[in-house]
Amino acid sequence: MATPVPSRQLFINGEWREPVLKKRIPIINPTTEEIIGDIPAATAEDVELAVDAARKALSRNKGKDWSSASGAVRAKYLRAIAAKVTERKSEFAKLESMDCGKPLDEAAWDIDDVAGCFEYYADLAEGLDAKQKAPVSLPMQNFKSYVLKEPIGVVGLITPWNYPLLMATWKVAPALAAGCAAILKPSELASVTCLELAEVCREVGLPPGVLNILSGLGPEAGAPLASHPHVDKIAFTGSTATGSRIMTAAAQMVKQNNCTWFLCSLLVWSLEGKSPIIVFEDVDLDKAAEWTIFGCFWTNGQICSATSRLLVHESIAAEFVDKLVKWTKNIKISDPLEEGCRLGPVASAGQYDKVLKFISNAKSEGATILCGGARPEHLKKGFFVEPTIITDVTTSMQIWREEVFGPVLCVKTFATEDEAIELANDTHYGLGAAVISNDLERCDRVSKSLNAGIVWINCSQPCFCQAPWGGNKRSGFGRELGEWGLDNYLSVKQVTQYVSDEPWGWYQSPSKL
Repeated sequence: MATPVPSRQLFINGEWREPVLKKRIPIINPTTEEIIGDIPAATAEDVELAVDAARKALSRNKGKDWSSASGAVRAKYLRAIAAKVTERKSEFAKLESMDCGKPLDEAAWDIDDVAGCFEYYADLAEGLDAKQKAPVSLPMQNFKSYVLKEPIGVVGLITPWNYPLLMATWKVAPALAAGCAAILKPSELASVTCLELAEVCREVGLPPGVLNILSGLGPEAGAPLASHPHVDKIAFTGSTATGSRIMTAAAQMVKQNNCTWFLCSLLVWSLEGKSPIIVFEDVDLDKAAEWTIFGCFWTNGQICSATSRLLVHESIAAEFVDKLVKWTKNIKISDPLEEGCRLGPVASAGQYDKVLKFISNAKSEGATILCGGARPEHLKKGFFVEPTIITDVTTSMQIWREEVFGPVLCVKTFATEDEAIELANDTHYGLGAAVISNDLERCDRVSKSLNAGIVWINCSQPCFCQAPWGGNKRSGFGRELGEWGLDNYLSVKQVTQYVSDEPWGWYQSPSKL
């Protein structure tokens, strides 16, 4: 029996509220193409209410507000949220599979990571208390100086649909740990579990206005949030095109001619990628094949760090690619709720059409579709695309240069280490990269040469909330996760005190003249 999709409203000031304009958006199950419910559609009017609630959360009770609470107090709420998420893990995983097509096993892993992320930032919130008033060493003994770390204020968080609750948590958990008040705007294509997070916050008694959740369309809800004059920072993960629009909207509010101020007020993370995976000739082919397939086809290929450009040494290329094709043909493609599913549908009709168009263009440009490239014959409904391997590509082809965001792997060979590095770095993006080799000295050399924010050695796609996540070039700027993720929501205040009993001596009193 399918898990029913709860009917929710917007979450503002600790309460469920119907959108001012009473708009709603249908939820389409990508597996069946059927409408299984709807979500509220926020507009600028609702954004105004949410921002007002967030600002009041940071100013109520004169010193007893969320921003001035101790890290230990905030940690209790974060741990309570983690416990509730764990308690509802099975339900959350099913809702996420139904909403975005993610295989149920993978959705369950994500929910575990959600709880773990809240726990991790609870620990960091507690650690903030001990770090306050950290002394600064000065060259003059008649001064003492220390640093305070304070919440930036009200933050807008705009998140994507491929990891609906986990990507939201990557922003919500550190923002709340830092003492900020937040407005979360999840993707309209997958908002169900984010709205359930609101119910979790209500159940654990999170103070009103600390976290507000607005589902809705980008132009109607995201844009007013990004350009709101009382939002102190916007954090965004999504497409480069949307990121550019958000930067433009946020830039309209910048009145100071100060680039540093602007970069601190807008952090754009993990936009897009076209990540390489380099497989050298000295590898165990089976181990390398599994990581190659996992690195591209996990999450139905809808991951910005997907290692979707395979660079394989020419001496093993034929054998290795043959193995990849055989393994790929055995991947179970099915309803994501079925046991053993390893590939579900892509998230929407628009994404389905986009992926098939990429494959069609590759073929018309002269590439070879070795396997996949179409709808699976046994699935007549749903936005399913067979896992696809493409060879005979050139570096000028669209399939090699642009992000597909679907289960599509393209392949090139190389002869030397230098050639592999050159091919790997020949991209506008720089989020992730992987190198597979038994020669660890070579792995170290290549890792240092790759222009990417994340490098994996003898694996692909592991992600831990303790380690920084982010990219170079057009893959965005800033880093999420780890202590870096917390620092994004904190401002640093210098406090310096003159401690000498002697006058400073710059001005001589007239009485002493």
